[in-house]
Amino acid sequence: MSLMGKKIVDLRVYVVGEGGADYHDQSEDHWIVGQVSTPMSIYPEYKASRLSFGINILKTLIVEIEADDGTVGFGITTGGIPAAWIVKNHLKRFIIGQDVSNIELMWDQMYKSTIFYGRKGIVLNAISAVDLALWDLLGRLRQEPVYAMLGVKVRNELDFYATGPRPDLAKEMGFIGGKMALPYGPADSLPGLNKNREIAAKMRASCGKEFMLMWDCWMSLDLPYAEKLMKDAAEFDFYWLEECFNPDDYWSYKKLKARAAEGMLITGGEHEATRYGFRALIENCELDIIQPDIGWCGGLTELIKIGNLADANSKMIIPHGSGPYSHHYVTTKTNSPFTEYIMMAPQADQVIPQYYPLLKNEPIPVNGKLVVPDLPGFGVELNRDEIVLTEYE
Repeated sequence: MSLMGKKIVDLRVYVVGEGGADYHDQSEDHWIVGQVSTPMSIYPEYKASRLSFGINILKTLIVEIEADDGTVGFGITTGGIPAAWIVKNHLKRFIIGQDVSNIELMWDQMYKSTIFYGRKGIVLNAISAVDLALWDLLGRLRQEPVYAMLGVKVRNELDFYATGPRPDLAKEMGFIGGKMALPYGPADSLPGLNKNREIAAKMRASCGKEFMLMWDCWMSLDLPYAEKLMKDAAEFDFYWLEECFNPDDYWSYKKLKARAAEGMLITGGEHEATRYGFRALIENCELDIIQPDIGWCGGLTELIKIGNLADANSKMIIPHGSGPYSHHYVTTKTNSPFTEYIMMAPQADQVIPQYYPLLKNEPIPVNGKLVVPDLPGFGVELNRDEIVLTEYE
């Protein structure tokens, strides 16, 4: 289909208060907000629940972009009202009137115009949502799935590991591995380290030796604690330690990687952004696996550059769980041999859509596997029957 002359005529922004992309916005009894080691765990009043320090405040950002023939694409991420303001008041000027194919140009203008106050965090969330909407729009106009615009599938179906507190249940559901949020960090001292060890031993015994187990440390460790945890994890054949340190603490990552036991992988990048941040993780820290979130790192346009950098340095790229948006990327990349699924059931005992109720026809793994659909764009629709969308002005 010829796209010559097709222009973008409108950009709309919505903020959804509950559910969807901000998957941390759960009830107190959900595993994802409970006893998890965080940077705030050093403060007793903010230790028991991630809700106490505001893990759920960002809310969902939705960006819709419309072409002059009425075709609409959309992208979602977290960011809420602050990101919506940035999109509406700053980024929109680089989108309206542009040719629908000029995604690289639009990304570059959004990024360079926000360097003085952006570079990471909420600004990159905003850019990511716009970028995903542009790719979705282009795919709908071309009547092609996004993966087809990236190349071809290198595998017929995706393999998933599950993130949640019950790797033993994940194994029964067909996943190839299980990643647990680390319950106890430096604030819990030696008793906490021993409790982590007990959990590791129990899960290894339940899952057997051929099942991947991993710890997600969520930016909460110091180097001495990480080294002790790594020693215990190696004893129980854990596959990796993830995101041990403050994302800006490249020095600790480099030291931990240099001291890693044979076979123990050190990973990170969920809260990193752009090719520049990931270059530091790859070249300076020599992380084994990088884990960008497509909704936070700069969108698909930037994820492609990050992935090429990883490939050139013989590193795996296993995106942070971001549903259909990352599925289209992973299915085309040989250095993305599997990917993540975040278990959204409160007790992690069933597979349910990550973004419910935000999306209709959101694909989910069956027996730990998923075939990326051949639908145009990212292949999903906003679930307007169950969510109320009020445009941000």
